[in-house]
Amino acid sequence: MAIAKSERLMNLALCLLGTRRPLSKRELRGSIEAYLEASGDDAFNRMFERDKDDLRELGLVIETVENLEGETGYLARRDSNRLPPITLDAEEAAALGLAAKVWQQARLAGAASGALQKLRAAGMPEAEDSYETQPSALEPRIPVHEAAFEPLMLACRDRRPVVFDYRKANAARPEPRQVEPWTLECWRGHWYLAGWDRDRGAERVFRLSRITGKVRSRAGAFTAPVPDVVTVRETVESWAGETATRSARIRLRTGCGYPLRARAQSVNEGADGWDELEIPYGHGLDAWLVEFGPDVVVLEPADLRADVVDRLRAVAKG
Repeated sequence: MAIAKSERLMNLALCLLGTRRPLSKRELRGSIEAYLEASGDDAFNRMFERDKDDLRELGLVIETVENLEGETGYLARRDSNRLPPITLDAEEAAALGLAAKVWQQARLAGAASGALQKLRAAGMPEAEDSYETQPSALEPRIPVHEAAFEPLMLACRDRRPVVFDYRKANAARPEPRQVEPWTLECWRGHWYLAGWDRDRGAERVFRLSRITGKVRSRAGAFTAPVPDVVTVRETVESWAGETATRSARIRLRTGCGYPLRARAQSVNEGADGWDELEIPYGHGLDAWLVEFGPDVVVLEPADLRADVVDRLRAVAKG
C-alpha cells in the first residue's frame, strides 16, 4: 500500500509539474491509473484531496486556477517549486555534516542522512576534516530511546494537542495529562517536552522517560499562545534544574557522581570514603540526586533533603 501511494503521489506531482495549463480533476483522473481504478466519484475525490494535501505538506506549491468555463484546475509551476542555488563554504558544510552525525542514533537518522546527500548532490563542498573519513574518539550523539519522541515531535511540528499518561518522580502511578506541545529539548542526556498543560492551566515540562503508554493526538486548535523559542528553552532549563537560586551541601561517595562533581562549587575530600560538595540548587535538583541512589546523602537545606527522601520512598513503594 505504501508503494502504491508513493507511486500515485509521484504521478500526480509529475502531471502538475509537466503541464503548461491548469488540469481539472477530470483530466487528472483520466491521466493517473490509480485514480481510474477508484470505486466511484466519492472515493476518487477523497483520494485526490488527500494526495493534494500530502504533496503540499512535502513542499510542492500547487496553484488552484479557475478557467473561463468556471472549472477548477490545478498546476505546479516550475518557477514556484525551484530552490535558489545552494552556496556553502567548507566551514558551513562541516557544521551540517556534524549536525547529521548527531542524529545517527535517533529516529531522524534517515532524514538527516538524506538531506545531507541531497546537499552534496547540489554541490555542497566536502569538509577537509570530514567526519565521514576521519573517525574520532569523541563523536556527538543525541540518544532517543523513548517511544514518545516521534509522536511528540510530529505533534509539536503540526501544533496538535496530545494526551498521555505521565508518572511524576514522586508518584506511584501515572496520571493522564492533556498537553499542547511546544517543543522538545535534550538536556543532560534526557529529553523534555515543554508545553501548555490544559488541566492545570499553566506551562509545564515533562520528561519523556516518564511518559507511559502511547501518545494520542487530539483534534482542535491550541488554546494558549505558543511562546518564542528562547522562552521555551529557558523554561526547560529552569524546570530541569539548570537555573540555580541557592546552594546545597551533599555527601558523595568517593569515585562516584562525576556529573555532580563537574558542577560543584567546592569539594572537600573526606577520609571515610565520602566527599562533601557544595552544588547549585535549582528546581529539579531533588529528582537528579535521586538518580545517584545510595551514593548521595543530602546534608542541607532541609527542604531538599525532605524532597529527596520522599522521592526515594515513592520509588521503594513501586
